[in-house]
Order: sequence, then C-alpha cells, then structure tokens
Amino acid sequence: MPAYPLSREFQVFFDDLKTVAQGLNRPECVLSLDDGTLIAAHGSGGYSVVSTTGKVTNWLIEHPPERTYVPNGIALAPDGQVLFADLGASAGGLFALDKRGSLSTVLDSVNGLSLPPTNFVFINEHNVLWFTVSTRKIPRSEAWNHDVKDGFIGVVDAAGSRIVADGLGYTNEIAVSPDGRWLYVNETYAQRVSRFALQGTSAAPELGPRETIAQLRGADLPDGLAFDVYGGLWLTCIASNRVLLVRPDGDVQTILSDTDDAHAARIALGIREKSLKHSDMQTPGRSRLGNVSSIAFGGADMRTAYLGCLLDDQIRSFDSPLPGLVLPHRRRKLAH
Repeated sequence: MPAYPLSREFQVFFDDLKTVAQGLNRPECVLSLDDGTLIAAHGSGGYSVVSTTGKVTNWLIEHPPERTYVPNGIALAPDGQVLFADLGASAGGLFALDKRGSLSTVLDSVNGLSLPPTNFVFINEHNVLWFTVSTRKIPRSEAWNHDVKDGFIGVVDAAGSRIVADGLGYTNEIAVSPDGRWLYVNETYAQRVSRFALQGTSAAPELGPRETIAQLRGADLPDGLAFDVYGGLWLTCIASNRVLLVRPDGDVQTILSDTDDAHAARIALGIREKSLKHSDMQTPGRSRLGNVSSIAFGGADMRTAYLGCLLDDQIRSFDSPLPGLVLPHRRRKLAH
C-alpha cells in the first residue's frame, strides 16, 4: 500500500479559516456541487443555497406546517429535490422540499416503527437512500452517554425500507469508503468511528458485522465525516470543536482545534456520569467554531474543505493538501 501522502505534522489554525457565507440558520450539514454552489440545512424548516459569491438564498416550507421541522442531514436527489432528515423534538422522518416550498414525505416509518428524530440522509449513485436514526430515546439527551446503544442505519431501495444495522451508540453521519467496500459511521456518544462491510448488491445492499476503527476520548464527539481520495477519514467533533483525521493506518491526527478546555471537561464528565442535558449542548463554550458539525470537500480541485456547524451562522473553509472524494450529489443539479 502506498504511503499516505500527508505529513503527520499538518495542522490548520483558526486564523487560517475563511468565511464562505454568513447569516445562515443552523447550517448543520453542507453539500458542495461541481458548479461551486453550496447547499446547507436551514434550522427553521428548509435549506439554504450559497452562490459562488457568498449570496445566501433560503428555501423554506411555504405553508405553516402542523409540526416544527428541524432539518439536520440533507441530500440532493437525482431529480434535483432537496431531502432532509428531520431531527424534531419527538418525531422524525425523511422529507423532500421543492423550490415552491411544497413538502412531501419520503419515509415516516421503518420495520413497523414510526421514525424517531432522524439524523442523516444521502442517496448514492445507485439511487439507494441511506439514513440514520441516532436513538429511540425521547428526549435524545437520555442517549448522551456510553451506555445507550439503540441507534440504527436504514436503507430505502427498490424493495422498500428496512433497518440494516442496529444497536449503535448515537448514529450520526455515514460515508462509503473510496474503494466502495465499507460503510463508515460516526457513533457520536459512544465516541467511536465504526465500519461495516458492504454486502448484498448495489441495488439491495446489506451490511456485515460492525468493526471499531477509532475510539475517541474526552469531549471528542464525532458528528460529520468525509473521505479524501487516499482513504483518510476527516471528522468534525462537536463539544471539543475539533477536526480530526483518521489516517488509513488508524492513527488519529488533530487537524484543527478551537477547544474551550473547561467546557470540554464539563461535557466529558457529563458523558461519563450520564448527566448531560439538552442545555449543556446548546453552547460551544468559548470556542469560535460553534460546534463544528460537518465537513464537505469541494472546489474545482476538491481541495476546499467546508465546515458546517450547529451554533453559529457561518460556513467556514480551509485549504486541504489532499483532494476529497467526489460524492454522487456533486454532479447533480438543483431543480428549478
């Protein structure tokens, strides 16, 4: 295997970051398209489109909905519609929103279970929809510890919807490895990165047993993830407000850190003592990264890393020495 072409000393500092867009609402998830457009989740029920000049246009549910929707993970479908995973207070599901503000339900139950608050969604090149549910607990804060492992991964394919992996420790974002052999997942409050062998067929996938790739500590809570073309896995961690790199040899390297140490210590203690409450995670402490929650590679050469967040109104970016893996949505176009 060729040596991984990134120095173990490589690091990015906060002052190296560029502000790409501001005035956003909870841009938890960011997608990058090949024309330079960015799409971000909008916490008030929709999504935001960021032009190459940084202009932000919001597309929200047009009519007052029956409930409050909180878009978390977002996906761009082959037909140009934006899908979102609803991380509501007590209900979830997958929904599509067009530019007229019309909302349609994509999935509201699986295996006979009404979907709890739903975390992430993406559609691969075979038109298979993957999604995650972090926990069945209501409120979700009851799962903010190492003991609760009731999150799952699901798919929607030609045969319908089903759960393909269960018993996970707060399931968050998922990504397919560059060689297409593995599905990686962040288990946020288990503080680990896991993977599953992709089995079955491209049209009807199944997953093998779970394997632990990296076990994190302290207040490193892995949320977002993205591969570079050489197999390095870049993670964003809320609470600690760090960007980490899991190198192909398994070593974990800190790329960016803007941590409030006192806040991080409180969160780490709360995880161990199973005492975290919703309010504890509604502040990044003194960190300027606003609970950095996602990373998306883009730009003409795929060497721009865009950072989404939970508690700030900005998308920031930094220059990556390595190009990111091109994702299927990259060449899709927003419906007009």
